Amino acid sequence: MRLVFAGTPAPAAAVLEQLIASEHTVEAVITRPDARQGRGRTLHPSAVAQVAEAHGIEVLKASRLAADDEQGALVRARLAEIAPDCIPVVAYGALVPADLLDAAPHGWVNLHFSLLPQWRGAAPVQAAIAAGQESTGVTVFRIDEGLDTGPVLSRCEAPIAAQDTAASLLERLAAVGGELMVDTFTRAERGEITPQPQVGEGTYAHKISTEFARVDFSQPAEVVDCRIRAVTPAPGAWCELEGQRVKLGPVTPVAPVSAAGDPVDLAPGQLLAEKKRVLVGTGAGVVALGTIQLPGKKMIPAADWGRNLSLAEGAVRCGDTDYPSRSFQ
Repeated sequence: MRLVFAGTPAPAAAVLEQLIASEHTVEAVITRPDARQGRGRTLHPSAVAQVAEAHGIEVLKASRLAADDEQGALVRARLAEIAPDCIPVVAYGALVPADLLDAAPHGWVNLHFSLLPQWRGAAPVQAAIAAGQESTGVTVFRIDEGLDTGPVLSRCEAPIAAQDTAASLLERLAAVGGELMVDTFTRAERGEITPQPQVGEGTYAHKISTEFARVDFSQPAEVVDCRIRAVTPAPGAWCELEGQRVKLGPVTPVAPVSAAGDPVDLAPGQLLAEKKRVLVGTGAGVVALGTIQLPGKKMIPAADWGRNLSLAEGAVRCGDTDYPSRSFQ
């Protein structure tokens, strides 16, 4: 099958690599324009553009595909010249206009990182982890005018590991999804696939906000754990310490027992710094901090930070407390 691939970030680039290595032919890629990155804010091509250029594949760059957009108009013209059989899409980052949906006989086919209709929208991987799910999956479907509502061509379930972050799960789903896409196009070319409507009530995973990433220690330990892993590495979990924002890496729910074997009863947000770990109370249970980043500093092991703490009574309570020196809020 002759393809024009549309995608932008690293997970999309991983899928593109699998399509390039398959029996199908990638004639060109569509990706978003170069973006500024790093401290120097210099322009860099997208991960998809870099893979395409490394393989000598034509790169078309556009932030919009509308007919009245200069870049979009150029992409449209080139699509008409290439006349691909199908246009696979993985995290391209822009909507496909309705008048362009039939630009290829097999249409625009999207790889979505959930088992649709569950978690339609921008952040399905984060939503699945935050919800505490033990499994999720990938869905290959034909794009229509709705938000991730098109008919399903294929799907595959995948487990969520207890330590998965959004980054690790997305990397694994991209690998599974790439294999599924290759197989889907092969079977579609043979006429072996009949698109099926999505079944069930849809749920939505909206773009992750900074406020969503704020840690609420009044929630149970398992919820705190899931929420932090869901926003790792981006935008990154955070809370406040004496009015300053600090970032937190993944935590581990642990038994409420100190290193000395004594029971630990911590209020939500209350800290207990031990020699080799820092414990934090939650609404139900205790978690051990993994890493912490103070303003203007690098992320470091929480135990290193804890050894330098000066805590009243060895602990600090969050919110209105009798321990005014330090607190997570």
